[in-house]
Amino acid sequence: MTAPSEAHQVAKCSYRAAEMRSRLFALCLLYQAVAESLSSQSAKDEASGGGSSIIFATLGRTDYAFDIFTLSTGGSPTPADEIRLTDGRSVNFNGHFPSTPSGVPLSSLLSGQTLIRAPDGDVPPSLELIYVTERNGSSSIFYDAVYYGTEQNTRRRSALETSARVQIPLLGAGNGVISMKDKPSLVGENLIYVSTHEDTGQPRTSWTSVYSTELRTRVTRRLTPYGIADFSPAVSPSGTWTAVASYGEAGWGGEVEELSTDIYIFSTRDGTQRVKVVEHGGWPCWADDTTLFFHRRGSDGWWSIYRAALPVDWPVDTSEAVAILRVTPPGLHAFTPATSPGNTDFIAFATRRPGSDFRHIEIFDLAKGEFRELTRLVSPWTHHFNPFISPDTFRIGYHRCRGGGGDEKSPHLLLENLQSPVSGLSLFRIDGSFPSFSPSGDRIAYVNFPGVYVVNRNGTDRREVYRGMAFSTSWDPVRPGLIYTGTGPTFAAEGTDVDIISIAVDGEDGPIIRKLTTNGDNNAFPSLSPDGKWIVFRSGRSGHKNLYIMDAVKGEPGGLKRLTDGPWSDTMCTWSPLGDWIAFASDRSKPGSGSFELYLIRPNGTGLRKLVQSGSAGRANHPYFSPDGQSLVFTSDYGAVSAEPISNGHMYQPYGEIFTVKLDGSDLRRLTHNSYEDGTPAWGPALLEPRDVVWQDFRGQCEFEDCHWLNEFPPQESSAGAIALKTSPQCSV
Repeated sequence: MTAPSEAHQVAKCSYRAAEMRSRLFALCLLYQAVAESLSSQSAKDEASGGGSSIIFATLGRTDYAFDIFTLSTGGSPTPADEIRLTDGRSVNFNGHFPSTPSGVPLSSLLSGQTLIRAPDGDVPPSLELIYVTERNGSSSIFYDAVYYGTEQNTRRRSALETSARVQIPLLGAGNGVISMKDKPSLVGENLIYVSTHEDTGQPRTSWTSVYSTELRTRVTRRLTPYGIADFSPAVSPSGTWTAVASYGEAGWGGEVEELSTDIYIFSTRDGTQRVKVVEHGGWPCWADDTTLFFHRRGSDGWWSIYRAALPVDWPVDTSEAVAILRVTPPGLHAFTPATSPGNTDFIAFATRRPGSDFRHIEIFDLAKGEFRELTRLVSPWTHHFNPFISPDTFRIGYHRCRGGGGDEKSPHLLLENLQSPVSGLSLFRIDGSFPSFSPSGDRIAYVNFPGVYVVNRNGTDRREVYRGMAFSTSWDPVRPGLIYTGTGPTFAAEGTDVDIISIAVDGEDGPIIRKLTTNGDNNAFPSLSPDGKWIVFRSGRSGHKNLYIMDAVKGEPGGLKRLTDGPWSDTMCTWSPLGDWIAFASDRSKPGSGSFELYLIRPNGTGLRKLVQSGSAGRANHPYFSPDGQSLVFTSDYGAVSAEPISNGHMYQPYGEIFTVKLDGSDLRRLTHNSYEDGTPAWGPALLEPRDVVWQDFRGQCEFEDCHWLNEFPPQESSAGAIALKTSPQCSV
């Protein structure tokens, strides 16, 4: 591979400096005012005693701690060459090095901003970055500029270590519209990106669509046709065309690994001239306006990078005129490709190689057909995601965990506050699972697989009260300090040894454990009646998982009543605080299919009715009543998937958002928007102040897993592309 010449680099930098001389930057006072206003209002709500709070779990998300880093594309990097570009606050990912808008200063495109001078006067920024961030409780798109005061080579680490930063929120950041935003790029005066802010109105269909926002006027145009979802947009070098991965009109079929998407192209200006150019592909990127790279899992089982050569006179009406060539050989998984305008020398992508537990960024020489490692030489024991290349080809960016526990800007959080779309309702992600509030709302119980924990809602006095494997927690509404849970293996068959126990967490000599069920036939998901006399729970004692009610004090020996009966699974039950209903999830419409819907039933076994169905073969799970007993919070795939699963770390299912609904089936609301797996929500009686709650006993970051299905490597006939790597079983820096 031929590295770019220094003369070529200097020429490009000079051109860039002349073109961008007038760029000034803003601190977005409007954004700050809105954030302060929201915080002030929430504080007033809490002080007045009104409102309530929902907490939920997100698999792996609390351990991400992502920042965007960069390396030079030339030579063999060392750890000293890796530069962190983002500021260590929250989670920062899926970056883009923007090309210079033709003679248009970015500052002039940002209406409503109060301009300040650049740190070094008229000196242009050394590096610019557009990226997704989840700071301040929302998904936002930020613009960062990195400055230094003299003419220096951006390849040099010292140039960036002494830099100043100017940062501008472009979209999101407390401006009222809550949605997932992803894959941003800047084309002239327009920001192209993915958003989930428009409800499709149809269950189990993705809200993910591509939009274009003109930064000067803030006018936004939808580029994706209604009734269709688009993922992973990439804009061609000329800016004329945008390529996406899309189901077209077919829609999501429930895939959890590789999405069954094709590659479509349409006009960046208005979304017209939409054409399918590749069947079976995802994550497109452009080398020029007639050359696309993308990934797919081949018939041999290997994820590989492919090239699509479009006809010169396209757009065409069929993908048959497009020439497809496999670029990377079998023997390793290669995915999420990146290239840059006019770059015919190399592409970059993430890999998973046999013998390695980590995904890394590599470069592939298109002429020689050779791989060159980058990130394994720098930080071998962590995952690296979704590379992108600078327009001049000199730098490659990617995100990974920043690592280490001493970053004061990003402490590890017990409760991460998210912006709530509902007034008087605060929303939090907990670093745990199956949370529940104490009756007064001052304490939270949760499980950690293994272990049951109790913590004050401000993060203090965290204690382990049970060391065994347990799932679900429920507080006694009458007897203080008493928690119920199911202990034993998760996702187990009907006859598995799982029992209901009670845990008195405030005993002077430590927690007191009592076993309440006797037969061990998968008894789980206990929930108390509001008078504290009865427990509803799930049991497999009949050979099927159905609901039962038993005495809350004496347990099963004190009396047992069967509530539901049938050859299906009724599970995840919860008792209304008014005592009139029990809600639960069931696959009774299609037993054994994995499709679950929400039902209501009276405690005496009457009044059974379906409340929520998430489309054909959909899932609605983990219901939990509101404190007033008039609504439910639950998790569902109602919004389908929001991103290609391979672009994230491990999720058992790359979908699941938090919703609420009234008991009459009205007012269905989506509370969370992301590409993660949200679940096990609980609704508490107190409005928690919308602020992050920091771990008091910090336990480290970045201990998450890569996609489990990337650990599966097909049989190899040859070792093409293979590199022997030593690995560690820990997924951490």
